[in-house]
Amino acid sequence: MTPTSQSAAGFDHVEAWVFDLDNTLYPADCNLFAQIDRRMGEFIADSLGIPLDQAKVLRETYYYQHGTTLAGLVQLHGVAPDAFLDYVHDIDLGAVAPSPELRAALEALPGRKFIFTNGSRKHAEAVAARLGVGGLFADICDIHALDYIYPKPMRQAYERFVRAHGVVPRQAAMFDDLPHNLETAHLIGMTTVLVRGLTEHPEHQAIAGWTELPAHIHHRTDALAPFLAAIVASRAQPAEPSADMSLQAQFCLS
Repeated sequence: MTPTSQSAAGFDHVEAWVFDLDNTLYPADCNLFAQIDRRMGEFIADSLGIPLDQAKVLRETYYYQHGTTLAGLVQLHGVAPDAFLDYVHDIDLGAVAPSPELRAALEALPGRKFIFTNGSRKHAEAVAARLGVGGLFADICDIHALDYIYPKPMRQAYERFVRAHGVVPRQAAMFDDLPHNLETAHLIGMTTVLVRGLTEHPEHQAIAGWTELPAHIHHRTDALAPFLAAIVASRAQPAEPSADMSLQAQFCLS
């Protein structure tokens, strides 16, 4: 096993806990993005009057060139953001199960909790409600707050977030399933946690082949709720060696 670059004591300074939404707060095997991707393709095909296979190509091209598909559609085609977001997030959330364990861990974390997502507030609130964690977050920073064209991983997105909420980056921890989103978080001084999920996303596929964590990722977990519970336990008993060793084990690649 390869240890991460920080010890279990690496969260003692954290006052703000910042969570991505999709494939982070809920497990990636819920596969909500299969529905979202399909509806994005449909929306692009209908809006631009192009075949669905061409729409799928544009969806991926704009994602990689602009940070999100929406940003490309807004800047290059003048698409109405709310129409796009309402359509693509009109999905079945039945795969997202309530998580009392996650709720208990979030409630026990000292400090403020935020959702920081490239999706919409409405979608984030719906998912949080399904998980049973609604009402636990100080705020949701969504794509509306980022003016639609400054999504993660752009530095402007993170600067807008910390400025709007009075977050000191060096007193914050960022949780995300995509390594490239954690690069910017690391650059501005946040502690970073990769929440590993296995989907068809190229970054998820690449993670499966890692033998060690890149420098911009300080910790990694395969299960968010127990990871948070271990942090809570470690902070409550900082002098307990066994708790430190248990938490350190979760911060390792297996």
